[in-house]
Amino acid sequence: MKAINSNKQFNDLVNSGKPFVLDFYADWCGPCQALLPTVEKLSKEFEGQVEILKVNVDEQRDLAGKFNIRSIPAIFFLQENKVVDRSIGVASETALRNKVAALV
Repeated sequence: MKAINSNKQFNDLVNSGKPFVLDFYADWCGPCQALLPTVEKLSKEFEGQVEILKVNVDEQRDLAGKFNIRSIPAIFFLQENKVVDRSIGVASETALRNKVAALV
């Protein structure tokens, strides 16, 4: 699973026109770490259809600010450069899978 490390990388993703998912997290966040295996599993499952990327809120403060992140984990589902769904806090694998599948 890839991580977004710059605003340019985010802009390239937006310009690609593909649906994508952003997982906002921090290394020190227990619930984020608990959710990570599920997000990685979905990233492999939907490879080639939906891009799923991690965004470290401590390293990418501008991007976290753009999405108005107030609590983590926060997962945003985007299609045609619009947020079509979101999940705040820990969610079940089934719930997240359904949200990702809706982007395909």
